[in-house]
Amino acid sequence: MRSVLLFLVFAVCFVGVQAQQIDSLAIDSIAIERFLDNVLIESTRASKEVPTTHTNVSKVELEKLNLGQDLPILLDQTPSLVSTSDAGAGVGYTSLRLRGSDQTRINVTLNGIPYNDAESQGVFWVNMPDLGTSVSNIQIQRGVGTSTNGAGAFGGTVNIQTMDPSKVAFGEVAASYGSFNTYRLNGQFGTGLIANKFAFQGRISKIESDGYIDRASSNLTSFFIAGAYYGDKSILRLNVFGGKEITYQSWNGVDEATLETDRTDNSAGTDFFQKEGDPYDNEVDNYRQDHYQLIYSRQIGERWYINPALHYTRGYGYFEQYKVDEDLADYQLSPVAIGSDTVFSTDLVRRRWLDNHFYGAVFSAIYKGERLGLTFGGGWNQYRGEHYGQVIWAEFAADADTDHQYYFNDGIKNDGNIYAKLTYTVKEKLRFFVDLQYRNVLHQLEGIDNDQRFIELDKTFHFFNPKAGLSYDFNSKHQLYSTFAVGHREPTRNDFIDAPVGETPSAERMYNLEVGYQYASTKYAFTANYYLMSYKDQLVLTGELNDVGSPVRTNVDKSYRMGIELMGSVKPVKWFNASANITYSINKISSFEEVLYVYDENYDFLGEQRSQYDNTDISFSPNLIGAVNLTFVPVKGLNVALLGKYVGKQYLDNTQNEARSLDAYFTTNLNVNYSFKFWILKDVTLSLLVNNIFNTLYESNGYTFSEVYNTAGTNSRADYNYYYPQAGINVLGGIKVRF
Repeated sequence: MRSVLLFLVFAVCFVGVQAQQIDSLAIDSIAIERFLDNVLIESTRASKEVPTTHTNVSKVELEKLNLGQDLPILLDQTPSLVSTSDAGAGVGYTSLRLRGSDQTRINVTLNGIPYNDAESQGVFWVNMPDLGTSVSNIQIQRGVGTSTNGAGAFGGTVNIQTMDPSKVAFGEVAASYGSFNTYRLNGQFGTGLIANKFAFQGRISKIESDGYIDRASSNLTSFFIAGAYYGDKSILRLNVFGGKEITYQSWNGVDEATLETDRTDNSAGTDFFQKEGDPYDNEVDNYRQDHYQLIYSRQIGERWYINPALHYTRGYGYFEQYKVDEDLADYQLSPVAIGSDTVFSTDLVRRRWLDNHFYGAVFSAIYKGERLGLTFGGGWNQYRGEHYGQVIWAEFAADADTDHQYYFNDGIKNDGNIYAKLTYTVKEKLRFFVDLQYRNVLHQLEGIDNDQRFIELDKTFHFFNPKAGLSYDFNSKHQLYSTFAVGHREPTRNDFIDAPVGETPSAERMYNLEVGYQYASTKYAFTANYYLMSYKDQLVLTGELNDVGSPVRTNVDKSYRMGIELMGSVKPVKWFNASANITYSINKISSFEEVLYVYDENYDFLGEQRSQYDNTDISFSPNLIGAVNLTFVPVKGLNVALLGKYVGKQYLDNTQNEARSLDAYFTTNLNVNYSFKFWILKDVTLSLLVNNIFNTLYESNGYTFSEVYNTAGTNSRADYNYYYPQAGINVLGGIKVRF
C-alpha cells in the first residue's frame, strides 16, 4: 500500500492537477446554433463564471474506453469516484459513489431532465445499456453543485448530454467481444441535414455477458432515436430511447468463508443458507424502461434564450425468485390438508413487480449580458408507481389462483422546484455567483407491503437551497474560487419502510464549502480543491441490505466529510500526456448507535441490544482515492493508455471494525486504440481493453449484518459479511467502422 501511495503522490506532485474542461457560454452570431444545441443543458451546468467543483468528460474520452461496459465503469478515472459491478465485469448492475456518497445522493440528469428513480432515488444504469455510445458529454459536479432538476445533490451531480443529430449523413457499425463471453453489437445512422431544416440520428445495441460471478449473465438491448427541426433562431428536438434488461441475479454477494475458496460463487436461485440442489434457472431481473423527451430552445432578442421541455418515462418489470420453505400465511395462502396432515409452508416461485410512470416539464430562461448573467428555471414532475407480488408456482397452494397476488401498494411523488442564478463580473477579473432554489416534495404511498404490513405515508417537504460564491482570475492561466452552499434531501421510500417501528426518518441537510485554485496552460494544468460537507441528520448506510437488495440507511445527528482533491496533467511532448488525481478525505460520524436484535436458540426474538460508537468513520468512505492516466501516441492514429486506480480501505458499517471492512486495492488497465481510413470508409477503429492486467484479487463492495444469540443467559454476537468480488485480468477487443 505504501508503494501505491507514494506512486500516486509522486504522480500528482510532478504531473500537476488535471484541468477541468470548461464549457464556454460565449455567444456570437456564428455560434448561435451551437449554443442553442446546448443551452438547455448549460442552464443546469457549471461554466467558467460559476465557482463550482466539476469535471467534464468528452465523447472522445468515453469512446476510447467504451466497449459495452456501463457508465460507472467508464467514469472510474474521474476524481473522488468509486465504481463497482455486481457481476464483477462492468456489465449488468453497476453503481458509483462520489466522495463516499451512494447513488441515492447523486443527482443524475439526461439533457437536463431528471433520471433518478423518484421513490428509491437510486440510479439503475442497467436500464440504459450502451448509453455511453449515445453520450455527447458529461459534467460531474461534486458536492451540492448548481441548482438542477430532480432530486437534491448531496454527493454530486452527473449531468449527461446525449447526442444531437449529425449535420452530415453517416452510418456506423461496431462489435466487441471478450472475457466471460461478453459481446456488444451496435449500429448507428445519421441522415444529415435535410432541406436545411431536419436531421435524424439513431442507434440500436445488443450486449450479452456471462459475468465473472457464476450465472451472473446479462442480456441487454437498447435503442436511441434523436430528431431535430432547425428554425432560424430555434431548435425543436425529440429524443426517444429505451432499454430492456434481463440479468440473472447476483445481488447476494459471496459470504466471507466461501470467498476464500470460491470467489465466483452465487447463491441466487438456491436456498440462500443451505444452497441445496441445482440453482433455479430463471432467478432473473426483467425490466424495461422507455424515455420520451421533447425539448425546445429559442433565442429571443439578442440576449435571451428560453428552453422548455416535456418528458415521460415508462418503466415496468419484475424480479423472479425461488424461495424455500416459505410460510403460506406470508403469501395470503391457506394451509393445505394432505390426508391427515396439514401443510403450513411450501417451496415457491414469486415475482415482485414494479409498474411506474414518470412525467413532467422543465424549463429555463437565460440572459447573457456583458457583465451580468441570469438564469431562471425549474420544473414539476410526478411519479406514479405500483408495487405488487405474484406467486407463479408453489409446491403446496390448493386455493391459489394462477399468478396469485399476495401484496399490492402504490405511490405518488410530486417534485417541483424553481431556481434563479446570477453571475456578475465586478471587474474584469472578479465575479460573484448567487443561486437560490426552492424545492417542494410530496410523497404518498399506501397499501400492503410484501411482508403483509399495511404501509401508509403522506409527507410534504419544503426545501430552500441557497448557494453563493466568488471567483478571481489573476490572468488567463490562474483562477481562485470559493463557494458555499446549503442542500437538503428527503428520505427515500425504503428509508420510511425499513425504519424501525415507531421511528420516522428525517430529511438531511448539508452545508458545503468549496475552495479551489486552478492553473492551466498549453502543457501543464493543476487544480487543488478543499471541501467540507457538514451534515445534519445524514442518512448513512448501515451496511445491511433490505429484502430487495437495497442498502439500509439510518439518520445520524452530526457528521462530516472533509477532504482535499488534487488533479493535474502535463503534456511535455506531442506524443505523451500524463494526468492524475488524488483525494484524501476524513469522513466522520460524531456518535453512532448500533441496534442489534437478540434471539434465543430457537430463533425467537428476545429484544434489542444497543451500542454507542463515537467519532467513527462513515461506511463506504475511503480516506484515499486516486487515479493515474499515462497516454502515448507513438504514431498517427495509435493511442496507448495505461490507467491506474487506487481505492483505500472501506468499512462495511459505521463501527470502524477491521473485521467488517473492504481491503484497499490498486488496479491497472491497458487501453489501445488504432484509427485509420480505408478505401471508402471514413474511419476504422480497432480497440483493445485489458482490465486488471496484474490480476489483482479485490472486492469493491459488500454488506454486513449482525445478530446476537442468547444461550444459557449469555449473549454472543455473530457477524455475517458478504462481498462482491471483481474480475481478475480480463480482455475486451472491438472494431468500429464509420462510413
